[in-house]
Amino acid sequence: MFLFSFVTYYSTTLLSDCYRTGDPVSGKRNYTYMDAVQSILGGFRFKICGLIQFLNLFGTTIGYTIASSISMMAIKRSNCFHESGGKNPCHMSSNPYMIMFGVTEILLSTIKDFSQIWWLSTVAAIMSFTYSAIGLALGIIQVAANGVVKGSLTGISIGAVTQTQKIWRTFQALGDIAFAYSYSVVLIEIQDTVRSPPAESKTMKNATRISIAVTTTFYMLCGCMGYAAFGDAAPGNLLTGFGFYNPFWLLDVANAAIVVHLVGAYQVFAQPIFAFVEKQAAARFPDSDLVSKEFEIRFPGVRSTYKVNVFRTVFRSCFVVLTTVISMLMPFFNDVVGILGALGFWPLTVYFPVEMYTKQRKVKRWSMKWVCLQMLSCGCLVVTMVAGVGSVVGVMLDLKVYKPFKTTY
Repeated sequence: MFLFSFVTYYSTTLLSDCYRTGDPVSGKRNYTYMDAVQSILGGFRFKICGLIQFLNLFGTTIGYTIASSISMMAIKRSNCFHESGGKNPCHMSSNPYMIMFGVTEILLSTIKDFSQIWWLSTVAAIMSFTYSAIGLALGIIQVAANGVVKGSLTGISIGAVTQTQKIWRTFQALGDIAFAYSYSVVLIEIQDTVRSPPAESKTMKNATRISIAVTTTFYMLCGCMGYAAFGDAAPGNLLTGFGFYNPFWLLDVANAAIVVHLVGAYQVFAQPIFAFVEKQAAARFPDSDLVSKEFEIRFPGVRSTYKVNVFRTVFRSCFVVLTTVISMLMPFFNDVVGILGALGFWPLTVYFPVEMYTKQRKVKRWSMKWVCLQMLSCGCLVVTMVAGVGSVVGVMLDLKVYKPFKTTY
């Protein structure tokens, strides 16, 4: 975890220096990650970057759909369990909750530039702190109630799983951790919202340092206390492990905070895809009213009009429907997250930032700095490959016992 945090912090400082091409203060702005790669590296690597970035963003929205449905089900199951006095196991399907999440995202997707709303990041920070603090506190309480620290320094015990399964799960865990630090994929887009002076890169570096320090602290505390509380039985979502215990209303608050956070996070990661596709459509069909024209809709009792673009509405709705259907087909949160982490960690978090920084700052080949940067990139490539293999194996094992659209918890 600490190694991932250090690597991510260092690589994001390199990436933040690439927001402007040339001079870091007065150089040409790059409004998106792909703009930066095209401006500095260009050519074939720009196309590869775009493909990987959009696959990662697309996959992330699927992961968020699965995670939100798990939290919504945790709320429902907790209330069901307490209403029945513990007599009802409260098994249920995740599909209705994924559909509910999808409908919400369709409505929010009709809001142009939703991710640019100023208070969105504030709400996300409050929600993150809320569910992390509750999870940590309940973990400490559970350890005290157990009277013993469960688990071991070497992880899950052989017997609960086979030696081979433990190896694959260890590899998959690397992908899960990588996913937890995957925000580099939207760092340039976030940096584009920062005001200057001071220079955007300076502000972003300070924000990155603080955010990584805080998130790593919470990741470590919640992970360690969750494992100490449940041992080998620790769930993928820590809060679901407390699902049938008092105070159940506190767990409902924490899980609700997760859902609210993911509702906004989905839009943050989907907006770059929306913007790219809509920009390409406008360039290709400049005279089409369906693509370029805004239609005004008036609601009774409301003075201002609501502007609707046909292509934007249809495309964004279809995108959300597609991610929802895929989530229902493959509701394996940890495995999906591991694949996403592996897919995006090396190329987007390490390789492209290193290559752009090297070219932007004219770092000489075979100099000490160049060699160190290349060693960092190669080391992270190995981690990505190992994590990817472990996560793919996890999905394959899950698919052996899975029936499409019939998953129950």
